Amino acid sequence: MVVEAFRYAMFCLLVLMCFGERLDEAAVRAIGAAQRDWLMYVARKTGVFMFWPAVTKHLFRGRLKMGFALRRRQKELFLPLIEARRARKDQISRGAGAAAALKADTTFEHSYVDTLLDIKLPDEGGRALTDDEMANLCSEFLTAGTDTTTTALQWIMAELVKNPRIQENLYNEIKAMTGPEEVTEEEVNKMPYLKAVVLEGLRKHPPGHFVLAHKAAEDIEISGYLFPKGATVNFMVADMGRDEREWQKPTEFVPERFLPGGDGEGVDVTGSREIRMMPFGVGRRICAGLGIAMLHLEYFVAVLVKEFEWKEVPGDEVDLAEKTEFTVVMAKPLRARLVPRGHELTTL
Repeated sequence: MVVEAFRYAMFCLLVLMCFGERLDEAAVRAIGAAQRDWLMYVARKTGVFMFWPAVTKHLFRGRLKMGFALRRRQKELFLPLIEARRARKDQISRGAGAAAALKADTTFEHSYVDTLLDIKLPDEGGRALTDDEMANLCSEFLTAGTDTTTTALQWIMAELVKNPRIQENLYNEIKAMTGPEEVTEEEVNKMPYLKAVVLEGLRKHPPGHFVLAHKAAEDIEISGYLFPKGATVNFMVADMGRDEREWQKPTEFVPERFLPGGDGEGVDVTGSREIRMMPFGVGRRICAGLGIAMLHLEYFVAVLVKEFEWKEVPGDEVDLAEKTEFTVVMAKPLRARLVPRGHELTTL
């Protein structure tokens, strides 16, 4: 299925960013399986602990043991990679130099783990992060960047399959910008229609239909409604992006709305001007990965459209029905015919 290929590609990239090491397929898939098992456990098995935890942690001891076992498996996979970066950092600090610390062409200069190794907690005597804390943060890094971006990418490509005119317009922009050369980050940043396609995908199909719940810090009245102190407040992201009072033809996929003259012109997903869509949340708790997520989506879409024409599989129409998992995914995963530009046909 398309989504599995997307997920694996995205996960390989994030593992490299996280640990600074280009691992072989077996190692990446082992980490991926551990992450997926943990994610499904959190999504499906932990809800019971939200109520009367002092009681439910005894009633559901088996579930707790399962969670501890899954965490141990993650640590078994992560800690050798973390220790390798720590040893490399120590080698560089002793004056050996970065070049001597690199292993052939598989080790990269920077990684997320490097930043964790540099952290000192001022409120706790300046101590460094423990191995447990670093393993947990690495797990969060991989989880946050994989499923959400993969889900968004699948929705965007599904819309491009269903809207060949939009796909052709996008291809023409990419081809005009890159010519026969590979797509680069600099070129991606100069493609307004590509950015519009990605924004329209996030408007119509945000991976999460609501952000993490907030709590009212004090009594406050908004538009005649009283939110008492301590009340839980949910922001319905999908409803905002599909509000017919804010968007023209909100159920249609229309990237042009984000170009000059469109009803989405000037929309800022960070909410700095007004909040009409918020796929990453807004304000102080906006998603820290917004920038890298947008870059990944724009780059992947550009490469996929430049290299292949995406078509429907005969007799297997693209269905945009939704299903809730960790993110809101396609109930019927995308299948498509991929025609290499100027070459033979492939089905994925």
